[in-house]
Amino acid sequence: MSDTNIPLPERIRPRSLSEIIGQDHLLGEQAPLRQMIDQGHLPSIIFWGPPGVGKTTIALLLAQAVDRPFISLSALNTGVKELREVIAESGDLLPPVVFIDEIHRFNKSQQDALLGAVEKGKITLIGATTENPSFEVNSALLSRCQVYTLHSLDETAIQQLIQRALGTDKFLKERQIKIEEYDALFQFSAGDARKALNLLDLVASTFETGQENIINNALVVKTAQQNIARYDKSGEQHYDLVSAFIKSIRGSDPDATLYWMARMLKGGEDPVFIARRMLIAASEDIGNSNPNALLLAGECFRSVQAVGMPEARIILGQCAVYLATSPKSNSTYLAINQALQLAEKTAHLPVPLHLRNAPTKLMKQQGYGADYLYPHDFPEHFVLQEYLPPELKGTQLYQRALNKREVEAERLQQRRWQQQNQQQ
Repeated sequence: MSDTNIPLPERIRPRSLSEIIGQDHLLGEQAPLRQMIDQGHLPSIIFWGPPGVGKTTIALLLAQAVDRPFISLSALNTGVKELREVIAESGDLLPPVVFIDEIHRFNKSQQDALLGAVEKGKITLIGATTENPSFEVNSALLSRCQVYTLHSLDETAIQQLIQRALGTDKFLKERQIKIEEYDALFQFSAGDARKALNLLDLVASTFETGQENIINNALVVKTAQQNIARYDKSGEQHYDLVSAFIKSIRGSDPDATLYWMARMLKGGEDPVFIARRMLIAASEDIGNSNPNALLLAGECFRSVQAVGMPEARIILGQCAVYLATSPKSNSTYLAINQALQLAEKTAHLPVPLHLRNAPTKLMKQQGYGADYLYPHDFPEHFVLQEYLPPELKGTQLYQRALNKREVEAERLQQRRWQQQNQQQ
C-alpha cells in the first residue's frame, strides 16, 4: 500500500511519548505518567476522554517504553471467549499490555473476565473510554486501575499538530502548503486531532505539486461540507441516524424505527447509547399516555448494560417496537418546560404559610402550616385548596392530551377547576 492510501493520522502517528502533542498534565516532565515510566512502572490504567486525543497512541507508546508486548482489542468485536484466550496465552514472566478500546461497551461478564487477570498480574490493562468510567466500568475493576482524564486539544495544540504534519509528511511537503487561516480547521476539528488531520489531508488532496497552495477558511468549509462522510464518519451521520430513529418512534412507525436502529448498530453505535435515547423518548414522547413505556425503557437500559451485544439487539428491538406502537403524548414534557420558565421568573415568591413545614413551636406560632387541609380527611381524598402562591392563582401548566390514560387521570383536576370557577 502506498503512503497516500494510508490516512494522515497514521502516517504521522507519534513514535515516542515526547512526540505527543497535548496531554502535558499526564506526560510532561513532572507529570504522573512520565514519572511512572521513568521508574519502569506501568499499572493498569483507564483513559477517559473524547475521541481523537491520543488514547490508543499513548497506550502503545507506554507499552513500548517499558518493553512489554502490546495486544490491542476492540470492545465492539471481542467476546469473553476471545478475552480468555488472550489471557491464557499471556506469559507469567512478562505480562502483556492489553489495550481495550471503548471498554465501557463491555458487559459485566466481560469485565469480570478481565478482573481476575488484572488481580493476578497476568496482564496490564489499559482501557479507553469516552464515557464516565465511574458509571460504565464496574467498581471492582475500576478500583484496580488508575484513571486518567485526557483533554480535547486546544487551538495551540491543533496548530502545532498541523505544522508538524506539513513539515514531516512527504505527501504534504510536495504540495508546498501555506495556511493563511486556521479558524475553520479549529472549528471543524473541535479539539479532535484525528479530525484535524483528516480534514487537512482532504484539502491537500485537491492540490497540485510544484506550486504554492493556500489554505483558508473558505476552502476548508467547502471541502468539509462536500466530504462530510469521509471527514467525520461518526459525527454528522451519527446525529442524523439518531434523529431519524427518534422521529420514527415519535411518528409511531415501528418499521422505520427498527431500520434506523439497525443502521446505528451496524455502524458500531454503542447499544447503551441507543437504550438511553429510548429512555428519554419514553418520557418525552409517550409520557403519561402510557407510563409503562418508561418502565420498559428503564429495564431495557439496565438489561443492555448487563447483557451486551449481540444479544442486546433483541432487547433493543423489543423496546423500540413497543415505544413506536404506544400511544403518544408530550403533555408532561411541555408542562415541565413551562414550569421551569415560570419558576425562573417568580423565584422571589414565598411559599404560602399553610403549605410550610412547622417542625418547631415558634414556627407554629408564626402560622406555619396553619389552615392546611389534609386531603385524606375528605371524601375521595380530595379537598379544594390553593397550592400556588396567590400571585399565580389559576395558573395552568399541565394541559392533558386526548388519550384514555390522561383523560381518566384528569377527573379530580377538572373538579378542582370547576369549584374554583364557582367561587370566583
